Amino acid sequence: MAKWDKIGSRGRVEDRRGMASRAVGGIGVTGIVIVLAVAYFGGGEQAVQVMDVMQQMESQNVGSSSGQEDPNSAFAGEDSYEVFASTVLGSNNDLWEKYFAARGLTYNDPTLVLFRNGTQSGCGGAHSAVGPHYCPLDRTIYLDETFFDELETRFGARGGDVAEAYVIAHEVGHHVQTELGIGGKVRQLQQQNPSEANALSVKQELQADCFAGMWAYSIKGADVFDRGEIAEAIDAAEAVGDDRIQEKVQGRVNPESWTHGSSADRKKWFNVGFSTGDFAACNTFQ
Repeated sequence: MAKWDKIGSRGRVEDRRGMASRAVGGIGVTGIVIVLAVAYFGGGEQAVQVMDVMQQMESQNVGSSSGQEDPNSAFAGEDSYEVFASTVLGSNNDLWEKYFAARGLTYNDPTLVLFRNGTQSGCGGAHSAVGPHYCPLDRTIYLDETFFDELETRFGARGGDVAEAYVIAHEVGHHVQTELGIGGKVRQLQQQNPSEANALSVKQELQADCFAGMWAYSIKGADVFDRGEIAEAIDAAEAVGDDRIQEKVQGRVNPESWTHGSSADRKKWFNVGFSTGDFAACNTFQ
């Protein structure tokens, strides 16, 4: 267990885990793991159809709940996970506030929403099947912490708090891309050249991995990590490589359908950020 109490900063966390699930009307944008249907089908019409079915099933399960608090909720008041998420988010904000300020820019910190099963988002909805993800329309990270159980049991990750912190830092990386206009440029290039859409997505995801490495570098001197704990983050980066997910889900690997990068590349770019702490070194678009 990392020594998170060494970090005094706190980010803005909204805890919706004690709220009844809401019907999800859309899919969040830019997540660390695209829903398994996408990994299986390689995106496109089939994946969208599967997502539609999943959302219909979720809607049937939750009915027309208006999000009233579940009387059996175990999430009344602030708990240790909420404090952990807020601390990790706060330490990311510290890094990027300094980076932006040094360049005469203003960093607008994101919100992190904790939820279970499904909730509403600025991108139309957030569903646990999509995994942790960032919505640029409301500049918010959506996280169902039960995702980490799936990461361990299905994809063989070691798990651990540092692995979970890496995931949050990766999503903050997407927020930084939005703040700097990188995300908008990528979407524009994808529209102009659809044949390069997946390759551009991979570059964007790998840059977010590198930014996560920069975050880990930024707290090296705070005595947060014990020896070997950073390996949890590296292991998590490898576990969510497109090749590993495809191998687990469909038994074969199709690089042409990748949207997040291989296990090797995700590990590589996290290490680039962690070893250098240098924004310029994270230019995956070269």
